Amino acid sequence: MKILWTDGSASPNPGPGGFAVLEIKDNQAVPVCLGREKNSTNIRMEGNAMIAAIKYAGEEGCEIHSDSEFWINVLTKWASGWEARGWKKANGEIKNLDLVKELYELYIKYPVKLVWEKGHDGIEFNELADEWANKARKGAEI
Repeated sequence: MKILWTDGSASPNPGPGGFAVLEIKDNQAVPVCLGREKNSTNIRMEGNAMIAAIKYAGEEGCEIHSDSEFWINVLTKWASGWEARGWKKANGEIKNLDLVKELYELYIKYPVKLVWEKGHDGIEFNELADEWANKARKGAEI
């Protein structure tokens, strides 16, 4: 199972966005996926990072470390109910439904363990994922 750290960034929010997926090998963080959008949000970039991470790991599966409590809650608490109700919430539309559907489909298809990490708290790999997401936003590639 691959150990991955993800993060997304948009600055300003909304504005240009980037995301990063880092794989941890021998206690070293190696960027394996970067992406960007001209106009996005932090939430969309966080979701795109998780999608990229699960696709990268594929059938091998992954443990994703993320500071996005929102996306972890989408996958572990909310999406199954939304799907059962025809992708509707009781109190309105589901924002970023395109990402929600794609990410949830990948989450239930492949072995994925989600680990929430407190953001901007000096956690080494979380800080590196944030740095790479910002580099991706500015055009970095791997």
